[in-house]
Amino acid sequence: MARLPRLIIPNQPQHLIQRGNNRQPIFREEVDYQRFLAWLKEAARFYEVAIHAYVLMPNHLHLLATPSNDTGLALMMQKVGRFYVPWFNQKYERTGGLFEGRFRTSLVDTEHYLLACSRYIELNPVRAGLAAAPLDYPWSSYAHHTGVRTDALITDHLLYWGLGNTPFQREAAYTDLVMQGIAQEEMDFVTASVLKNQPLGSDAFKAELERRTKRQILPAKRGRPFREPIPPLSQA
Repeated sequence: MARLPRLIIPNQPQHLIQRGNNRQPIFREEVDYQRFLAWLKEAARFYEVAIHAYVLMPNHLHLLATPSNDTGLALMMQKVGRFYVPWFNQKYERTGGLFEGRFRTSLVDTEHYLLACSRYIELNPVRAGLAAAPLDYPWSSYAHHTGVRTDALITDHLLYWGLGNTPFQREAAYTDLVMQGIAQEEMDFVTASVLKNQPLGSDAFKAELERRTKRQILPAKRGRPFREPIPPLSQA
């Protein structure tokens, strides 16, 4: 059976995950992270994809991004791969694919889950035991959001701007948001949504997507459809 195309809606945020093949490292040294980010920034600008949050882990990566059209996200990742994979293979004297098939995506309910998804992404190194605090990990957008450094890759989402009237207010509010952590139930929901290529949102959000895209998104009802009982034949 042919795979359904990714559910991409222009100007709607997407949570994206790309893993290394067989969970192998896709970044080994500092320069690897730097090269990938440089090519990602170039490709994002070229294909008009706004990157709101990211984290590069040793064997996978997460992005929170808004494409301006239905092809930009895939073209951006393809372009990065065309530069990064041959460079990585030559550097480490290896051959073959680096990434595990197609990247996975989850359309994000902006109002209810965008900031939660950003927090989920930037807390990834802490959950993995790679850092005691998100600011200790250099390969994420957390330092940008908290005012420690400016990251030219990032396009702040309007919801981030809504956290305060000044940069200091926004940075402080975002810091407090991340320091609250993320509940296990919410974390599991974000993880399951992106791994299954399912939208991250409420049932109402998914129902609206079904209406707009004419695709089944909500689980189908179990069992046979209800049938009215057949009335008995009248006696002649």
